[in-house]
Amino acid sequence: MGSAHARMLADGKVSGAVLSAVADPDHGKRERFPEARPFPSAQALIDSGAVDAVIVATPHFDHPTSAIAALEAGLHVLVEKPLAVDKLDAERMLAAYANRPRPGQVFAEMFNQRTDPRYQKLKQLIENGELGAIRRVSWIITDWFRSEAYYRSGGWRASWRGEGGGVLLNQAPHQLDLWHWLFGMPARVRAFCSFGRFHEIEVEDQVTAYLEYTSGATGTFVTSTGEAPGTNRLEVAAERGKIVIEGDGLRFYRNEVPMSEFSRTTSEPFAAPPLSTLEIPTSGKGPQHLGILQNFVDAIAGQAELVAPAVEGIHSVELANAMLFSTLEDRTIELPFEAGAYRNHLERLIAGSKRP
Repeated sequence: MGSAHARMLADGKVSGAVLSAVADPDHGKRERFPEARPFPSAQALIDSGAVDAVIVATPHFDHPTSAIAALEAGLHVLVEKPLAVDKLDAERMLAAYANRPRPGQVFAEMFNQRTDPRYQKLKQLIENGELGAIRRVSWIITDWFRSEAYYRSGGWRASWRGEGGGVLLNQAPHQLDLWHWLFGMPARVRAFCSFGRFHEIEVEDQVTAYLEYTSGATGTFVTSTGEAPGTNRLEVAAERGKIVIEGDGLRFYRNEVPMSEFSRTTSEPFAAPPLSTLEIPTSGKGPQHLGILQNFVDAIAGQAELVAPAVEGIHSVELANAMLFSTLEDRTIELPFEAGAYRNHLERLIAGSKRP
């Protein structure tokens, strides 16, 4: 992804920004961008004074180190997902941002799915009260199929030492971010993660989680990299109807009378609220990565609010950690949880990792 972001900048696709420097220990990768000053390490680039902003696109465990160094140097920072491997490191990053030397520094995260018009429309329907109180959310996101060749493509992949997790840390952070962005954080999580069920890997490649809210709403979150053909279906059941996002569409099954009111007032024992089905038009998937890059630059220039502030990235990290934590301790996890308790499990898993 670092090369992809650099290419968009080098090709002039991000208005108001230029690719000034690149950092990579691999000389060959640095040579792909002859227009930029090359550096062998992130720290060398940060110390150089050659840039105003950095994009951190490295293996997960390096995100906090590079982002904190850049923030402390007064630079604007955009971090690839996930913000960090665990909540404790995410808290360190947010503390560095809170203590930044320049008040105007911008700290963003590459949550490109927030630019998708379908999820933007759902957020609008929730916030304007059109759906009423949410009763249940179900998200099946299993179209992340990955082969054994994928997991062999990088020594850091799919190990506790190299990546710190599997599908929850690599593929599903986008949906976990959208979950928090749309529905807020749950109060409790009970999850069942399978480690290396479909692949020769150490980390989770299948997850089924149950989430509870203080409002009484519930949710299920199912994700996997070992299912083909996969599904991406989000279903939101609320007082005023049900939203289904699947494929390219957004469908609203709208109750003419809110379900609780209908239940209280009808004299028919088997009746259900009359409804209308609305196909809500949306156009494409939005600007995605390019949109977040442009928004980052515009926010630096004081021309826009961030679409994906990095301070919100801790929530998807906490959800991923909670699901793993729940599995490892075989119990329900109350949120927010104490970050050090999960870190103890992670350190034990890293110590026992058999991969680089």
